[in-house]
Amino acid sequence: MLCLLFTITKMIKSKGILVIESHIEKPEESTIFQKYPRIMHDHFAIAFICDTLRMLSMNLDDPHQVFDTMESQLEKHHHEKMMPQHALQSMADGLPAIGIVAAVLGVIHTMGSVTEPPEVLGGMIGSALVGTFMGVFLAYLFVGPFGVRIKQVFDEEHQFYLIIRDVLVAHLNGNAPQVSVEIGRGNVPSIVQPTFFELEEALNATTE
Repeated sequence: MLCLLFTITKMIKSKGILVIESHIEKPEESTIFQKYPRIMHDHFAIAFICDTLRMLSMNLDDPHQVFDTMESQLEKHHHEKMMPQHALQSMADGLPAIGIVAAVLGVIHTMGSVTEPPEVLGGMIGSALVGTFMGVFLAYLFVGPFGVRIKQVFDEEHQFYLIIRDVLVAHLNGNAPQVSVEIGRGNVPSIVQPTFFELEEALNATTE
C-alpha cells in the first residue's frame, strides 16, 4: 500500500492531478493498480483511494475537509464491519442469563418432586445447575473470547485504511511523496511495520 501511494503521489506531484484520472476511473485496467493484486482484491481500499483522488481532481484540496470526509467514510465502514462482533458480544452478555433461566426452570421442576428421596432430588438439582454452568461456560470461554478476537482482527484491518488517509492528507499538506509515505508508515502495526530502510528499499524498487 505504501508503494502504491508513493507512486500515485509522485505522479501527482510531478505531473498534476489530471494525470491519474484514467487510473482512478478504471482501476481494474490501471497499470499502476495492477502491480498490486493483493490490494486490488480489497474493494473498499481501491474505492477509498479512487474516491478521494476524485475529490482532489475537483479542486477539493483543503487538507482538513479531506481528512474529515475520509474519516467519516472510515468510521462508517468500520461500524458496518463490526456488526457481527456486536452480535457475538450481545450473545455473550445474554448467555449467563439464559443459563440462570434454565436453572430456575430446573428448580421449579425439582420442587414438583419434593417428595422424592434425597438422591433423586440431588440429581434433579444438579441437572438444573448445569444450565447455569453452560451459560457461563459458553459466554466467558467461547463466545466472548471469539467476539474479542474478531474485534482485534477488524481493528487491525482498520489500521490499513488509516495509512491511506494519512498519506493522502500528508500529500495535500505539501509534503514530498517520500515524507508522505513515511508518515503513513507510522500507522502500520508494529508487528508488521517495515523499518525506514526497508521502506526506502521498496520505494526505490518501484522506480526501477
